[in-house]
Amino acid sequence: MEGGDIMEGESSREENHVEGEEEHQHGIDKVLRSQRLSSKIADSFELESGRFTSNQGHGPHQAVDWESVLKLAFQSIGVVYGDLGTSPLYVLPGVFPDGIKHNDDILGVLSLIFYSLMLITLVKYVFIVLGANDNGDGGTFALYSLICRYAKVSLTPNQQAEDREVSHYQLEVPNRRLKMASFVKSVLEKNEKVKYLILFITMLGTSMVLGDGILTPCISVLSAVGGIKEAASSLTNTTIMWISVGILIFLFQIQRFGTDKIGYSFAPVLTIWFLFIGAIGFYNFLKYDTGVIKALNPWYIIDYFKRNKKDAWISLGGVILCLTGSEAFFADLGHFNVRSIQISSCCVVFPSIILAYFGQASYLRKNIEDVSNAFYSSVPKPVYWPMFVVALMSAVIASQSMISASFSIIQQSLALGCFPRVKIVHTSSKYRGQVYVPEINTLLMVACVGVTLGFKDTLKISNAYGIAVAFVFTITSTFLVLVMVMIWKTNILWIILYVLTIMLAEFLFLSSVLYKFTAGGYLPLLFTLILVAIMYLWNYGYRKKYMYELENKVSTGKLIEIASDPNIHRVPGIALFYTELVQGISPIFTHYVSNVPALHSVLVFVSIKSLPISTVPLEDRFLFGRIEPHELGIFRCVVRYGYKDPRTEWECFREALVTRLKEFIRREVLMSTLACNEEDEDQVARMMEEMVQTAAGKVDDALRLGDVVYLVGENEVMASKGSSLVKKFAINYGYNWLKRSVRQADEVFMIPKKRLLKVGMTCEV
Repeated sequence: MEGGDIMEGESSREENHVEGEEEHQHGIDKVLRSQRLSSKIADSFELESGRFTSNQGHGPHQAVDWESVLKLAFQSIGVVYGDLGTSPLYVLPGVFPDGIKHNDDILGVLSLIFYSLMLITLVKYVFIVLGANDNGDGGTFALYSLICRYAKVSLTPNQQAEDREVSHYQLEVPNRRLKMASFVKSVLEKNEKVKYLILFITMLGTSMVLGDGILTPCISVLSAVGGIKEAASSLTNTTIMWISVGILIFLFQIQRFGTDKIGYSFAPVLTIWFLFIGAIGFYNFLKYDTGVIKALNPWYIIDYFKRNKKDAWISLGGVILCLTGSEAFFADLGHFNVRSIQISSCCVVFPSIILAYFGQASYLRKNIEDVSNAFYSSVPKPVYWPMFVVALMSAVIASQSMISASFSIIQQSLALGCFPRVKIVHTSSKYRGQVYVPEINTLLMVACVGVTLGFKDTLKISNAYGIAVAFVFTITSTFLVLVMVMIWKTNILWIILYVLTIMLAEFLFLSSVLYKFTAGGYLPLLFTLILVAIMYLWNYGYRKKYMYELENKVSTGKLIEIASDPNIHRVPGIALFYTELVQGISPIFTHYVSNVPALHSVLVFVSIKSLPISTVPLEDRFLFGRIEPHELGIFRCVVRYGYKDPRTEWECFREALVTRLKEFIRREVLMSTLACNEEDEDQVARMMEEMVQTAAGKVDDALRLGDVVYLVGENEVMASKGSSLVKKFAINYGYNWLKRSVRQADEVFMIPKKRLLKVGMTCEV
């Protein structure tokens, strides 16, 4: 027995030794990989471009068990479908503003609604567009980001070689064997005007979605509150308007509390709503006229157009309202996954909405005069009040979903340099996509109240609403065709079929809503014009300033010369010098040294990078490099964020940066000791420990003696002499006014005032 124990003990020690060696080797491999990643930064001080092998990123969706998928499907009901689900409140009154002229017109319109929902909502969004996500995120900017990753069409200077090493972010090239994909890619990359057009279309689509964020609360709340007239006919439109304004103000005031539990909190209400409208629709279908099932025959659409001609075309501006909220399927994808949205759409949402419209049509076949209030008139009297309460709650939820989407869009735009700096508040530690933007919330509230007071009823608002929705549909389809050709490499016959059916129908809807331009349709275009002007001015100035710094950057040799100058005094402490450049040093640095001939013992040039992806893994967040010789104590740190990554408070940021800096120094030491040929493991270990203590000790001493100081450049951008009047106006007045009106860099980075030193400089662009 003892001999057996001895053998077992020897075997156990051998196994432990092997396991220890494997763990040690695994740790070395991990360090070597991290060191290789970090070394890319040192290269980029001198290299303007380079070819790096991309890592294989992870897929946008990890494997999710069916229980989780079903939970997400339930949650999505409370987030995604509020706008689409409440559309039965106002669609038919919008289609027939002057009443129903012929009974069969109901069948023609019902057929239009059915096939519009089938083609655009179900086929396009649920089964096609959701597949065009950018690493699991959707929306106009996600499509733009996806296209930019497959073709170099981005005008924002955020594609450096180092960023290709970030998980999920790979600049892939289409298969050269497919000539059409290569041809389209070549056209996009070589034509500067096309690049500007794509950026403009992206801004246009984003602005239209923000228009949705203004109009959705107005039309949803007004429609729901208007139902009270069925029970209290003495209430005037003015009274309903003011009640709606009160609800809207309350709705925007609670945004600051966030939407952390929005899924589980709102899903039961909207589930009840969908069950109610489906059950009532089925009841009305059986009670009044089962003959409306004939609307499944698309011939009734042709018959409707033959009978009404121009009026039928104009009525499409009302039909499109049945599709409002379809764009939310894609915009809110980041909160869920493709499968969960497909399940909830097909099993709950689509059947309930179809039943609701068929039930209203059955009721109107026998009660044509009630078309102006079709939804509430068709509700059986015993369930009127429960239905009113659920409708009002659902309308508020519908508003919430578009407001939240607006915040996310602003966050994406800001991260890509296409929107002035505003405060982004992350309201949930669990869901990174849930954000609150105070300035935008205030602007949306003022705009919503103004629209409600100005238009007073849903009919005029629906004209404006239709234009915003139609533009988003057509822009999404335009980008989707590019994705089909260039990225998916879809068979040309399928692309032609898509263009001649879904895309053609969307442009037909767009032509109809534009006809109502003077009847309220101008409103979203006015919003869009203002927002696009702001976004373009900011992006233009941002790019010009960045390119100025890049062209006038400080070389590595110049930096070493300055730091080695005996006239430059080195004081204890760590200085974080914020710069937008990744390659080279900002010219503000030399401007600072010429006025303040002193540098801290540890100097870190920090670049806050926003990448056109949703999130950057924490292990890839900080990327360090060092300027030789080591005695200078000068480092480069690129801090990379995706457009959904929260920006931490300065104390957490400082702690994380210093920790990662020490880890980088330890990796340097490990690399140098691995390079020696010493056979004595103990001697190598002692040498490594001494070197680590010496190198990391400089950072600790700097913190102990001088803490951390933040140096931020304050650039005044001016148009150069000889510039055109348009450029002078855009830069000197437009961009600089926006820059002064929004949050400054230190506020965005959450830098404490007492540790901040600003360095001013004028850039002529």
